Amino acid sequence: MLSEGACDNTVILYDTATGTREPKSRICRSPEEWRALLAPEVYTVTRDKGTEPPFSSPLTRCNAEGVYRCACCGTDLFMSGKKFNSGTGWPSFRAPVDPCNVHMERDTSLGLERIEVLCARCNAHLGHVFFDGPPPEGTRYCINGLALSFHPGSRK
Repeated sequence: MLSEGACDNTVILYDTATGTREPKSRICRSPEEWRALLAPEVYTVTRDKGTEPPFSSPLTRCNAEGVYRCACCGTDLFMSGKKFNSGTGWPSFRAPVDPCNVHMERDTSLGLERIEVLCARCNAHLGHVFFDGPPPEGTRYCINGLALSFHPGSRK
């Protein structure tokens, strides 16, 4: 994981608009810079690894076609076609748009062993992935709605 302020220059990301993987500059900002750019609740979730209350995000109930992007940097993360109602109270997806757009890390906070999902471009905390999702993937990406912005219209 990249620490705040430390940054490699580029990362390869999948772009849903072009359907290709492309090199992009990493986005690395200090906590102060992120605080100036993000709403306090978005900062708490994405930079302090917080979580929003279940069923609080309108994105949990969103059924429109489109792409879900990182609320911090705009990276394409999930497509509506991979979204499902898990009943957990958070937006849930079977898979990201491409594995290169997210980064996974072991999370042992709260005395639990989980896999944390982070944005590959800006290292924002998104949520966690679990292995109890529907077929064929069998995964459930349980993502905070505050970590996402929804952009309607894409049919991919």
